[in-house]
Amino acid sequence: MDAWADLPGWARAGFWGGVAGSALLVGAAIAWWTNVRPRVVAGVMAFGSGVLISALSFELMDEAFRRGGLGSTGIGFLGGAGVYTLLNAWLSHRGARHRKRSNGQQPSESDHEGSGLSIALGALLDGIPESIVIGLSLLQGGAVSTVAVVAIFLSNLPEGLSSAAGMKRARRSAGYVFGVWGAIAVVSALASVAGYSLFAGSPPALVAGTTAVAAGAILAMLADTMIPEAFESAHDYAGLITVAGFLAAFALSKTQG
Repeated sequence: MDAWADLPGWARAGFWGGVAGSALLVGAAIAWWTNVRPRVVAGVMAFGSGVLISALSFELMDEAFRRGGLGSTGIGFLGGAGVYTLLNAWLSHRGARHRKRSNGQQPSESDHEGSGLSIALGALLDGIPESIVIGLSLLQGGAVSTVAVVAIFLSNLPEGLSSAAGMKRARRSAGYVFGVWGAIAVVSALASVAGYSLFAGSPPALVAGTTAVAAGAILAMLADTMIPEAFESAHDYAGLITVAGFLAAFALSKTQG
C-alpha cells in the first residue's frame, strides 16, 4: 500500500487507464475464440451504456459543475459532443459507421477500401475521452474515481467484443484485430497519463471544462454507436438493461462516497 501511495500521480493514472483499456482486449479475445450470441453482446452493451450515463451524470458533470460552474461546464460539454460528432461523421463516410456492430454490417477492405484504418481510428476516437477522464479524476481528489474506471471497463468490454466479432465476420486477420485493440489499450493508458500530466496545477475551471468536454464526447459516442447497437439486438429489453446499469453505477457512487 505504501509503495502504491508513493507512485507519482501520472503512473497511477496510466495504470488505471490500462486497466480500463484492457477490457477491449478481453472482449476481442472472447469474440475471436467463442461464438457469443448477438443478444448477449447487446445486453452487455446496454448495461455498460447505463453505467456510463450514470457516471457522466453523478461523477463527471456534477464534479465539473462544482469546480467550474455552469458556464465552462456547459460550453465544454457541448464542445466535446460537437467535435466528436464531426469526427465521427467524417470517419463514418470512410467505412467506420458500423465499427461496433457484430452482425455483419462492418465492411471488409474489399467492400470499402480504407475501412480498416477508419474503424481503428473510430475506436481510438471512442476511447480517448474516456481515458482522459480517468487522469482528470485523480486531479480532483487525489484518488481515481472507482465509478469512472468501472464504467469505462464495462463499456469497453462489449465494445471490444462486438467490434472484434464484426471484424472477424468481415474477414480481418487475428493480427489486425488484436493489433488494433492492443494499440488502443496502450493509447488508453497514455491518454490517462496525459489527462493527469497536462492539467496538473491548472485552474479548477480549466479542469472542469476539460472534464465536461470529455463527458460530452462520451455521451455523443453512446448515442451514436453503443445504444443503437444495443437496441438492434436486445430490442424491447435494451431500456430495462440500460436502467439496471445506471442504477448499479449510481449505487456504487453512493457507496464510494
